[in-house]
Amino acid sequence: MDLRDSPEEAGFRGRLCAWLRENVPADPEPAVLAERWPYMRAFQRHLYRGGWVALSYPEQVGGQGLGPMEEAILSEELGRAGAPSLLPLGHLGRPLLSHGTDEQRRRYLPPLLASEEIWCQGFSEPQAGSDLAALRTRAVREGDAWVLNGHKTWTSYGAFADFCLLLARTDPDAVRHRGISAFIVPLDAPGVTVRPIVLANGDEEFAEIFLDDVRIPAANILGRPNEGWRIAMDVVNYERGAVETGYLPKFERYLSEIAAFVKARPAAPDRATLRALGDAAAALEVLRMHCLRTLSDRVSGAPPGPESSIDKLLMTAVEQKLTALSLSLLTDTAVDSAGPGRAEWFDRYLYGRAGSIYGGSAQIQRNILAERLLGLPRAAG
Repeated sequence: MDLRDSPEEAGFRGRLCAWLRENVPADPEPAVLAERWPYMRAFQRHLYRGGWVALSYPEQVGGQGLGPMEEAILSEELGRAGAPSLLPLGHLGRPLLSHGTDEQRRRYLPPLLASEEIWCQGFSEPQAGSDLAALRTRAVREGDAWVLNGHKTWTSYGAFADFCLLLARTDPDAVRHRGISAFIVPLDAPGVTVRPIVLANGDEEFAEIFLDDVRIPAANILGRPNEGWRIAMDVVNYERGAVETGYLPKFERYLSEIAAFVKARPAAPDRATLRALGDAAAALEVLRMHCLRTLSDRVSGAPPGPESSIDKLLMTAVEQKLTALSLSLLTDTAVDSAGPGRAEWFDRYLYGRAGSIYGGSAQIQRNILAERLLGLPRAAG
């Protein structure tokens, strides 16, 4: 396999790097989410105006009409340039592109991709987290409207969003997965209450969404009634992919920072430290090779499928390995509140612990791989 850029890809990468050198903000990302969110949104709007967002979306809906290779190069170079984090929007546009009507695509995709309107994902509920099929939120058709009642939780960036791509049960008599539909819900609709959730690091990245007799137009259903499970799987397959999310360059930066700290210490590293660094580097290389395999599938036209659970498991393992290693090596700076870098490294560690749960727990990912890729039987009971 030739891993080098083609001439066209090299030209794209060169133009992108030149743009980033001139446009990446000099100021660091604010530590507090309430300040970081507008900072991230401003940069993403600037990136969009420069023609670097929604690269693989059709031009008719505000994209650039390119392909997954350009998306991967963008992700890679943003990480290398130390650019602000991107808003988690790309995977939410995919179901609109694949399952939306022409009118829905025209109405919602251009402002979503331009970050003029922010979307969130209303899947998890208090009794339906990793077991998404157990959701209890209901939608009942009344004339030319749907009426929604229920409670969503752990909704990423829900407090900042304008719309929610929301799952609700529309056929209570159907078997689990078969009675669920997907809806486009404006969060300023009467009956919607959004309540932020404060995390251990002080951020309000997640929110609860309460729906009390919320009426939305019948046209706000996405896809056909009772086909929401298929739409949900499309969303999470894109959400879990390392190629789309830019995790690889972020982890490469983590390892580089840790290695630089070890090299700068007066004493030579002991064998245990070198072994831990080598173990982390090997895990990162496995993730990198898997990303290249995933990218090869995308370039050949294959959509993401259940194999994206491999991405999720590998990403979680690498992130937790790196952040735990950082705390074990950087004790004086990472734990002592007076030391430089303490907040950043400890926040990374705390966030990494959540990787085993968000987007579907590690146990659920292994079940998906066992049943859908390996064809193993479901456990009885």
